[in-house]
Amino acid sequence: MLSRVILRNPISTRSLITIARPASTTLLSSRRNLQPLLNSGLQIRKYSEHADEETFEEFTTRFEKEFDEAYDLFEVQRVLNNCFSYDLVPAPAVLEKALRAARRVNDLPTAIRVFEALKYKVENEDQYKAYLEELKGIREELGVPLKEELFPNAPAGPGLN
Repeated sequence: MLSRVILRNPISTRSLITIARPASTTLLSSRRNLQPLLNSGLQIRKYSEHADEETFEEFTTRFEKEFDEAYDLFEVQRVLNNCFSYDLVPAPAVLEKALRAARRVNDLPTAIRVFEALKYKVENEDQYKAYLEELKGIREELGVPLKEELFPNAPAGPGLN
C-alpha cells in the first residue's frame, strides 16, 4: 500500500538521488551543492571535532572524578574498562580511586582485577613492583590481596612473564 502511494505521487522536491554528482566534481563544488541540505536541518556528525589531545593530568583528574561518582558495580567496571582502554598506564591516584570505588560497591573481585589489569598494562616487572609499592598502603587498608597471593601455583597469564 505504501509503495503505491510513493509511486503515484510525483517527486516535487529535490531528493538525495537527484543531488548525486559524478565523481569528477571537485570537493569545493560538492560542498557548495550540499549547503542547501545543511541549512535544511539535515544533521551531520563530525567525529573529529572533539579530538583535542588530553594531557595526562587531565586524564588523571577526569578518571578520579568518574570513580568518585560511580554508584554501582556496572559503573565502576565501565569506568575501569574506559580507563584501561587508553594507551597509557593510569596514575596511582586513579588506581587508588578505582580500588576505593570497587570496595564501596562491595566487590572484591573487581578490586583484585585492577591489579591484574595493571600487570598487563605496564611494560616490565620493575614498573609493576613500583606500582605495588606505591599502592601497598591502600591495599592493606582495604584488604585487597593480589591474584599471585591467592593462587601462588597458578600459571602466568598474558601479563608479565
